[in-house]
Amino acid sequence: MRRTVLLLLLGLNLGIWAAPAPADEPDDPARRSVVRIISSIRTPDPYHPWSRSSPSEATGSGVVIAGNRILTNAHVVNFAGQVLVQFDRSGDKHTAVPVAVAPGIDLAVLRLEDEAAFAGHPALPVGAKLPAPQQTVLVYGYPEGGVDLSITRGIVSRIEFTQYYLFINGLRVQVDAAINPGNSGGPAVVDGRLVGIVFSKLDRADNIGYIIPMEEINLFLADVADGRYDGKPVLPISTQDLENPALRASLNLDRKTTGVLVRKVDRPDPGFPIRVDDVLTRLGDSPIDNTGMVRVEGDRHLKFRYLVQHLCREGKLPVTVVRAGRSMDLSVPVDSDQRWLVRRYYEGPVPYFVFGPLVFAEASDKYASEWIGNVSGSDDLLGVAGSGPLFWRAFDRAAEPGERMVIVASPMFSNKLGKGYRDPYGEVVHEVDGVRVRNLPHLVELLRDGKGEFVSFSFQGHWHDKVVFNRKEAIAATEEILSDNGIRQQCSPDLLKIWDLSRSR
Repeated sequence: MRRTVLLLLLGLNLGIWAAPAPADEPDDPARRSVVRIISSIRTPDPYHPWSRSSPSEATGSGVVIAGNRILTNAHVVNFAGQVLVQFDRSGDKHTAVPVAVAPGIDLAVLRLEDEAAFAGHPALPVGAKLPAPQQTVLVYGYPEGGVDLSITRGIVSRIEFTQYYLFINGLRVQVDAAINPGNSGGPAVVDGRLVGIVFSKLDRADNIGYIIPMEEINLFLADVADGRYDGKPVLPISTQDLENPALRASLNLDRKTTGVLVRKVDRPDPGFPIRVDDVLTRLGDSPIDNTGMVRVEGDRHLKFRYLVQHLCREGKLPVTVVRAGRSMDLSVPVDSDQRWLVRRYYEGPVPYFVFGPLVFAEASDKYASEWIGNVSGSDDLLGVAGSGPLFWRAFDRAAEPGERMVIVASPMFSNKLGKGYRDPYGEVVHEVDGVRVRNLPHLVELLRDGKGEFVSFSFQGHWHDKVVFNRKEAIAATEEILSDNGIRQQCSPDLLKIWDLSRSR
């Protein structure tokens, strides 16, 4: 007995004693709705956009929701060539198909090819409210290291509106439950009801994990009900806090006026209602404090952008600003979070086009970050300077519909056409034959429709070489270059339709 007590005290003093997980009861209703997901992943190669990585297996978790659907994280199934789903204590694996994916907010919906497999696996009931701080949450899933269902217990420690991935903001719940790789997509449950799904953990910290709450999930499911994901509404402005007394005095603000200062408007439209140096004081009827926070549900404070997704109606948002001392109520158009100048890596295979010894592609955020990191760590100062457009505009919104940054994605292939030119690898394309390039399909159209003997390419920045090819020689050399380098197609399928029009004329 003394030995038992001693071991108990030792465990407590060393911090290794943990509350036991809830009983793993076979008749637990929630476990019948939890699934293990096995994905065969092949990620795109941004430097060789015609190819993908070798397949690798990734596992995650999911939960059955209404309509014979499975809810999980986007990162569990993104780039998957095959997705298999396995129910608890079942040896069968069922083929699943992603029907809606939103990587920015990390949500996805799957359907099974055989819907009869859902028999005995009902949708988990959904909780009506956010879990409260200090409330106990059960986390279900299949973390790596085993194939049996794992259930851990945690406490809600924080609820905030913050960044998910790449400037996409959403409501997030922090818990102290043990969450590990493989838990992703598994349900968080309070009193037998689904309150969210697991999506990440904090590295270099013990038992700090994050849950996507049902509020965000319901917004996503409503968006994809028509079969297409449009993205979250975004107020296209940048702001700063208004705590500094000198800043407030320069704007002639009295003590009662609170809000945030508009520093940038991400809309080229001169008729956009909000202007630089406006003070944004309200969204709807909710006042904004000088740190950009609003009061929600009595005592909860969240960033003011939280209200955008709730107050937006038919693409318009009611706001109040103070301009030159005058308060004004405005109806402001919002953007979709999908309107980026640089494509997001998670969007899928990178569109590309090979013309002569050059490979053109849409710049991705992954390409931009890796390229900038590589040249910044070298002595190539010209390379660092040349990465300017990638660096400064990688996270800009497009100035016009359809605008995308086009780059030379790979080193120039060895060919006599490139003699004497400095390799434009990594540079941003500015013009083709003197016409500014709006996006990659537009570049292909310009090459397809060009009639002159020569074709010229210019790049952003005055230090780059202008590249000129004989048009017929470049077209003739392309097939040889493709064959020599084992590239099956001159371009991605979406661009082949545009380019093939030249052959039918």
